[in-house]
Amino acid sequence: MLTRMVRLGIVGLGNMGSGHVANMHRINRCSLTAVCDVVPQKLGKYSDYKTFTSSEEMIRSGEIDAILIAVPHYGHTTIGIDAMQNGIHVLTEKPISVHKADCERLIAAHTDKNLIFAAMFNQRTDPYYQRIRSIVQSGELGEIRRTACIATDWFRSEAYYSSGGWRATWAGEGGGVLLNQCPHTLDLFQWICGMPSKIRAFCNFGKFHNIEVEDDVTAYLEYPNGATGIFVATTGEAPGTNRLEIAGDRGKLVFEKDKITFERTEVSVQEFNRTTPEAFATPKTWICDIPERHHGPQHIGILQNFVDVILDGGNLIAPAEEGIHSVEFANAMLYSTFTDSIVSLPLNSADYEAALKERIATSRFVKQVREDVAVDLSKSFR
Repeated sequence: MLTRMVRLGIVGLGNMGSGHVANMHRINRCSLTAVCDVVPQKLGKYSDYKTFTSSEEMIRSGEIDAILIAVPHYGHTTIGIDAMQNGIHVLTEKPISVHKADCERLIAAHTDKNLIFAAMFNQRTDPYYQRIRSIVQSGELGEIRRTACIATDWFRSEAYYSSGGWRATWAGEGGGVLLNQCPHTLDLFQWICGMPSKIRAFCNFGKFHNIEVEDDVTAYLEYPNGATGIFVATTGEAPGTNRLEIAGDRGKLVFEKDKITFERTEVSVQEFNRTTPEAFATPKTWICDIPERHHGPQHIGILQNFVDVILDGGNLIAPAEEGIHSVEFANAMLYSTFTDSIVSLPLNSADYEAALKERIATSRFVKQVREDVAVDLSKSFR
């Protein structure tokens, strides 16, 4: 009996797209049959596959059953919609779109539920984050009272930003650290802790680099239950910090430097607060170090899951519809800075789209592009 195969096409042969091509030999029941890039010179080393300079042509070629989209961000929406309207399964790189309104358009195009629509949120395959989410969802931590997410280990050089004309521009990328480096961080943050209901953010544009978008962000969060939080991210700090801290009614969980520490209180903090007769007492705690040995299959895991669900059914690790949350999170922080105000969620997608278009229309920034930038994609992954 013949083994069923998914014929995959990859559009976009930059850093991520070429990395996915290199990983294809590790994906079971999937054959890379076509690649596409608008720059013809990039196609020369891919002579083993059907090559295209137009995603529209590849989608309509009959050569592919599924597409992996790894182009600059705005193209995620247009190519994704075109693919689904032509019966092609879609796996898109992060973010699924630049802004919430485009997310809504892309999600609305997924009318045929027989088509699989996934997002490359590869860090959802990480056992550390899976364990943290399980602890929070199980109730072991109690109701969340405070969150803190610090992602300042995304250092990027001027050479990085100069390596592409689309990078770090409103028209080409739609944002900076929030739209490029932090979609994974924001996805995990909301996947574990839920979405905030209010955000007051302070984004600095071109603080550390010659760019027009944000490269430094500090935000204050409020959640529907009254919990508060902070989010901090930058591409201009070294050495940086990668830390997630969640305080609940039954203790505190900290994840940093590949170590999960759960300090659990013996009783409810709220109950102890109300009932103790002692002025300076604190609840007794147990400290648990929760071990994990690796970071999971990452990109390979998401792509294999995508293929498996196409062929066998089942559940996606990262349904693309959930990608709207990290985009809205990022948009709200930018909009808070644009308007110098507290932003309530859900964000009005039309208002944000209009504000972004105004930034694009009034931009006078001239991007300097270098052709001699050394690229080692492996150094991008933390």
